[in-house]
Amino acid sequence: MITNPNHTSPTPHTVPGSPRVALEAWVARIASLTRPDRVVWCDGSADETARLTRQLVDEGKLVALDQERRPNSFLARSDPDDVARVEGRTFTCSRTPEDAGPTNHWREPSAMRAELEERFAGSMRGRTMYVVPFSMGPVGGPISQLGVEVTDSAYVVLSMGKTTRLGHGVLRAIDAGVPWVATVHSVGMPLRDDAGTEQPDLAWPCNPTKYIVQFPETREVWSYGSGYGGNALLAKKCFALRIASVMGRDEGWLAEHMLLVRLTSPEGRAFHVAAAFPSACGKTNLAMLQPELPGWSVETIGDDIAWLRPGADGRLHAINPEAGLFGVAPGTGHDTNPVAVETIAADTIFTNVALTDDGDVWWEGLTPEPPAHLVDWTGADWTPDSPTPAAHPNARFTVSLDRVPTLADGWEHSVPVDAVVFGGRRSTNVPLVAQAPTWAEGVFMGATVSSEQTAAAEGTVGELRRDPFAMLPFCGYDMADHWSHWLDTGARLGAGAPAVFQVNWFRKDADGGFLWPGFRENARVLEWIARRVEGSVPAVESPVGLLPDLGDLDVRGLDLPEARLDALFAVEPGPWLEECDLTEEFLAGFGDRTPPVFTAILDERRAALHAETPESAPESESESVRQAA
Repeated sequence: MITNPNHTSPTPHTVPGSPRVALEAWVARIASLTRPDRVVWCDGSADETARLTRQLVDEGKLVALDQERRPNSFLARSDPDDVARVEGRTFTCSRTPEDAGPTNHWREPSAMRAELEERFAGSMRGRTMYVVPFSMGPVGGPISQLGVEVTDSAYVVLSMGKTTRLGHGVLRAIDAGVPWVATVHSVGMPLRDDAGTEQPDLAWPCNPTKYIVQFPETREVWSYGSGYGGNALLAKKCFALRIASVMGRDEGWLAEHMLLVRLTSPEGRAFHVAAAFPSACGKTNLAMLQPELPGWSVETIGDDIAWLRPGADGRLHAINPEAGLFGVAPGTGHDTNPVAVETIAADTIFTNVALTDDGDVWWEGLTPEPPAHLVDWTGADWTPDSPTPAAHPNARFTVSLDRVPTLADGWEHSVPVDAVVFGGRRSTNVPLVAQAPTWAEGVFMGATVSSEQTAAAEGTVGELRRDPFAMLPFCGYDMADHWSHWLDTGARLGAGAPAVFQVNWFRKDADGGFLWPGFRENARVLEWIARRVEGSVPAVESPVGLLPDLGDLDVRGLDLPEARLDALFAVEPGPWLEECDLTEEFLAGFGDRTPPVFTAILDERRAALHAETPESAPESESESVRQAA
C-alpha cells in the first residue's frame, strides 16, 4: 500500500503529462520493483525531521545524546562491514569502457541493469520507501541541479535534510520542467521474504553485497547494500561528482572535489580559493581556518565539493552545491579546528564515534587525553588501555552549514575564483607551496598529485597513490579526458583563468616529525598565494614551479630555523628525477588520451632537474632534511 503518514499528497500536478506525472510514474516503477509497504514523499520540514528522529531513537538506530551537553544531537553506530566508501564495488556504466577510463570499474550497462533488477527486486519489503526531492545549490540557481533519491533508510533522509535543499520547492521546479537526476538506494535487507516470513530489523541494516552504480549518459545512480556516507547519500559523491562531472564535460563546466573559502586581506580585498585535497589531508581544517595573522580572515563557503562554470566576465565562477557538512571526526579538536568543534556543538548526527558516560561523544583528537571510560563505536566498553581506537578512523559528523560560525555572507551565490590549490599528504619531495607558471602546468600539477592512503577508502593506510585532482574515486569519465576538459576550460578563460598552486603541509624531517606547524599557520601560505594573485610579491623559479622568496613568506613568531625553512622548499634533483619516472609510468596508463602537453612539461622538468644536478652524487633528501632537523 502506498500512503503518506500525514495523509497529504505531494503538491498535485495540474497538467496531464506534466513532468510531475513522469516523476510519479518513476516512483511507482521503483516501488513496483522494490515492494515497500508504503511510500512517503518527504518535505524536509521540522515536523518530519522530529518524527523520523523519534522513530529512529525508538527503533534503537539512533542514540539520543545528553541534551544539555549536545543539544538535538544523536549517535549512530554502523555495521562493522559498512564503515566507508567501497571503491571496489563502485561502477561506472558508461556506454563503452573507453568512456569510463582506467580509473573506473566499468560494467556493460544492460548487464548491470539486469543484475541490479535482481538485487532490488523485493529489497524494500516490510520497509518504507522515502521519496527525497533535493536541490544541489539553491533551488533555481544558475549553477544548481535537481535530483530525487528514493531510499528505505530514514537515517539517509535525515542526513539528506542536513546536506541538501530538500522539499516542495524542488517539486515545484520539477513541475516547471527543470531536469532532475534519478537516484535509487536500498540497504538491501528486506524485513519480509518472498514467502511472507518476517525477520527482525537491525540497528544498522545493510547487505554484505554492495553496489554503487553510476549510469552517466542517463544521469542515474543505483546504490544497494550500504547505508553509509557516500554510498547512501547519493546527492554527494555519486551525483555531485561522478554524474555532475559528466554533465560538466557535456555542458562546459566542472564538478570538482574542492573546498571553497573567501580570504580577505588587511586592505579589504577578498580572494576566493578553490582547493582540492584527498580525504584526511586537511580539507575541513582549511575550509574553517582561523588565521592568527593580523588583519587576515578566512570565511567558509564549502568544505568538499565545488561546481565551477566560466562566466560572462571571462572568469571562473564557483558554488558549493551542498547545504551541509559530512566531515571526518577523528583529528578534529579544539587545537586543530575550533570552528568545526563549535559547529557540531548541537544539531548534529554523529556516526561511529565513541559515547561518554555522561551522554556526550568523543573521538581521537577531540581532547589531548581520552576519558577513563567510553563505549566505543562498536558498542563495547573501552578504556585508554584498549588495543583499538574508540572511534572508527572514518567516523563522521553530519551538520547543516548554517551552524558554521565562519560561514561567508552570500555563500550560496557564485563567487569568482582567484586561485586553485592542489594538495596531498607527502612526507618527501613536494615543497610547502609552489605556483604553476602556466595554466597547462597547473593542470599537470593537479593531474599528477599524489597522497598517502587514508581510512576513507579501501587500501593500505599509508600507501602512496596518485589521486589526480583528488578525483580518483569520483570522476565519472576517463580521467585523461578530465584533464583535457580542464585544459580547454583554461583556453576559454585565457587571461581570466585563476592562478594555480600546489601545497604540502606534511613534509617531514628524518625523525618523522613535520617540518611545518600546519593548521592555523597554513594561513601564512594562503597569504603568499593571495599576494601572488595580486602581483605584489616575486617568485623564484625552480624545476617544479615558482617558489616563494623566503623573505616574502611571513614566518614571524614561528620557531622555524632557517635550515628547516630551506628543507621545506628543497628540490633535490635525484629524488625528483625518480618522481618523473613514476609520473611517466602513471601517465602511460591513460594511453593516447593523455594530453600531449603533459609529455612536453615532463621533458622540460627533467631537463631542468638535470641542469641542477651537480657533478658529484647529489645529496639525498633524507640527508638534507636530517640537517634541518
